[in-house]
Amino acid sequence: MTEPDRPARPTLAKIIATLGPATDDEQVLRRLVLAGASIFRLNFSHGSFEAHEKRLALVRRVGEDLGIPIAAMGDLRGPKIRVGRAPDGGVELGAGEDVVILSTEEGEARLVDGTAHLPCTYEPIGREVQPGERVLINDGAIRMLAVEREAGDPDGSCRCRVVVGGLVTSAKGINLPDTKISAPALSDWDWECVEWAVAHGVDFLAMSFVRRAAEVRELRNRLAGMCSVSSAIAGAGEGALIPIVTKIEKPEALDELDGIIEAADGVMVARGDLGVEMDLAQVPVVQKRLIAKAHEWGKPVIVATQMLETMMDRASPTRAEASDVANAIFDGADVVMLSGETAVGKHPVLAVETMRRIIGATEERLEELRGSDHPGERLVDYGYRTAALAHGAAHVAQDIGASIVACWSQKGGTARYLSKNKLSAPIVAYSSDARQTRRMALLRGVTAIHCAPPASGALSDWNAKVEADLLERRWVREGEPIVLLAGKPLGSAGATTTLAVHYIGDPSTGYMRHTSEECES
Repeated sequence: MTEPDRPARPTLAKIIATLGPATDDEQVLRRLVLAGASIFRLNFSHGSFEAHEKRLALVRRVGEDLGIPIAAMGDLRGPKIRVGRAPDGGVELGAGEDVVILSTEEGEARLVDGTAHLPCTYEPIGREVQPGERVLINDGAIRMLAVEREAGDPDGSCRCRVVVGGLVTSAKGINLPDTKISAPALSDWDWECVEWAVAHGVDFLAMSFVRRAAEVRELRNRLAGMCSVSSAIAGAGEGALIPIVTKIEKPEALDELDGIIEAADGVMVARGDLGVEMDLAQVPVVQKRLIAKAHEWGKPVIVATQMLETMMDRASPTRAEASDVANAIFDGADVVMLSGETAVGKHPVLAVETMRRIIGATEERLEELRGSDHPGERLVDYGYRTAALAHGAAHVAQDIGASIVACWSQKGGTARYLSKNKLSAPIVAYSSDARQTRRMALLRGVTAIHCAPPASGALSDWNAKVEADLLERRWVREGEPIVLLAGKPLGSAGATTTLAVHYIGDPSTGYMRHTSEECES
């Protein structure tokens, strides 16, 4: 396969690629962007701030070199409970054996009178886990039930009986699906990561293990506070108000789903821990429910975890994995995510290329099946002028078979409203705000372009600029119709007032005075 020297016409759904050792080479990262990745994930569960800073700098450099707005998402660890240090070779647990989980991560896993004692990062575990509740290790591969403590067990420990055994190694995750844990949504380490993300201009923050809307509001309030003292934090300012993506991976979150989605800027269906914390058979149903609910609120939704897991080692996915990616797109996912496949896998670029090809084939089929789509109910209820114009643009684009819908979207609002109308045509959004062009990477169907408005400020001059730009990128041909959304003054937020139809190469259409195809609200 010949590697492209520039990105192909983008798919509507977006791709997140996780950064790691496999992406630390600049040429690999460049190829990932050209293959279709538009957002890169910094996983704060692993690595130092020094390593994250180097990777973020590389993302920014590649984006600048290619002239493409590339977003960075910081993924907060949240209250993840882990096994402490284990000896080389791990500790083998057999079915029927007892295990004592200690309330400290100090020391190393060991046998005491034939019973395994495992250090743990969660001090209240002995107080909060009750007999009969499940204790799972390593994504549920090892399954245990809590039992009554015995005389001589260390203070604060939790005794369990192994149901399904296996090998325990250092830092494996512990899930407590039946236990109401008291751990805060964000640990001291998470707050350090938030401050680092603000100082370094990260574009999104993903919040793990969200249980309640109040937790999302707490993070947003803290970010607002950082904004108010931005002089003390390098590079903060308005950028401190980083959009928040809530990761749904706890069953408790489903009880307060509307409030959580309303409080957030986006939603992630984090199927890894979700599949451990609840009945695995329910995960596909929950995925569909979460996507539909996100659409109702007009928020972008990401589907993540094990999408092309086989490609960690192999050069092609299984048929089931290909179907999984396609079904996420059929369900309406705005974004799909790769984790280990790009961070530590053997074929990171091929994984992104494969995902893009699956998305493209699926979107072609969706276009064949397409009927009449509507924006989310809450989006309609807002009653915003720009939302109404975007809804109208979607219908105009469908009626005339527009190749592209182009807009000036200074702060991303017009692009977001267009995206939630689920257009079949790509959306090209222009803005002079570099930060906002990166943040548009989360929006389905939107390709953002960072540029200054025409010096004249005239919409007709912007019309000419859009036409030249789309022709140069080979995204349109002479005679094809496009839809334009903008307003005066260009470069100002909230100025979108005008919708127009333009035929490429025809100077009598578009933002021309007295044209019959221009509608102003």
